[in-house]
Amino acid sequence: MSENKINLVVPKEYNGTPIEVVLREGKASVALDPKEPERVVINGTIEAPFRWLEKRVELINQKSANIIVNRDKMCLALTIDETNYYQTVISGVLQASKEMQEFGINAERKWEPIKLSQFFKMHRAFFKDKSENMMLVSTLKNFKAKVNQDIERSKEENGNKTDNYSQVVDSNLPKSFKLNIPLFKGFACEEIEVEIYADVDGREVSLSLVSAGANEAIEEYKNKVIDKQVEAIKGVAPDIVIIEV
Repeated sequence: MSENKINLVVPKEYNGTPIEVVLREGKASVALDPKEPERVVINGTIEAPFRWLEKRVELINQKSANIIVNRDKMCLALTIDETNYYQTVISGVLQASKEMQEFGINAERKWEPIKLSQFFKMHRAFFKDKSENMMLVSTLKNFKAKVNQDIERSKEENGNKTDNYSQVVDSNLPKSFKLNIPLFKGFACEEIEVEIYADVDGREVSLSLVSAGANEAIEEYKNKVIDKQVEAIKGVAPDIVIIEV
């Protein structure tokens, strides 16, 4: 008969209450292999660095952290433990709104007239003037056909396609129209004026949407929003170095 000896240390204040000892037989569980710590990388909206600091600033050493401000890329990046390989990085980006991206305003996006007509029809809610939306939808439906008709007539008269192109654009499309859409993700709607630029190459027609007002407003908003975030960060973490690049 085998014996299992157990050494128990009884505290001085032990009052005589029975002590239950449980013995288990078998192999012990295999210890898990130790794992290296993981880097924490979070990408969010422009407010992300401030929101992180607002709740956790007391857990970090501000002297070993930094904020990088990149106005061209419209982003802020907070780095914690900057000399540590497993550093924490919280990035915040001021993103163009989904609506601005879908419309393709001031972008390289090219629209076929009929496609733009359908798009305008389905996004009537963003037009300040609903009757203007209906007029644009109708005009764009027939825009390519009218261009082709005028090209044929121009060939018969003098073959000058450039003059015909100008005539078609001036007579068939409005000079501009107004939209009420957010410029940035998570921001309120802004009223902007948009122009339609047409490119006619033979019988192929492509359109693009351009807004000088939107571009100006984006530049103005960009700096205001970033400045606001920088000031907020200084308020909760005054010892973090802030560097503009």
